Amino acid sequence: MRAMSPPGDHWGPYPLVMAGAVLAVTLAVLVDPEWGGFCLGVVMAVGAVLRLTGGGRLAVRRRTTDAVTLAIFAGALMAGSLLLQYPWLMPR
Repeated sequence: MRAMSPPGDHWGPYPLVMAGAVLAVTLAVLVDPEWGGFCLGVVMAVGAVLRLTGGGRLAVRRRTTDAVTLAIFAGALMAGSLLLQYPWLMPR
């Protein structure tokens, strides 16, 4: 028999971020790696904002810790993919 979850227990942003990550990786593999990486960074940034505002099932760390970590990785991924797409942006 399945246990009932408490009323406030919800998945939050995880299914949305997972679907976006699958689409971004598919874009990176099939179309263009640079823009696929940028889209994955955008999905991670959206996940950071949703984690900060909504929560979800993850109860191991605080929401701010998750949001800051995701935002840092998302920014690095977007910056790296933009530098690969436009090499003239790289400092000399």
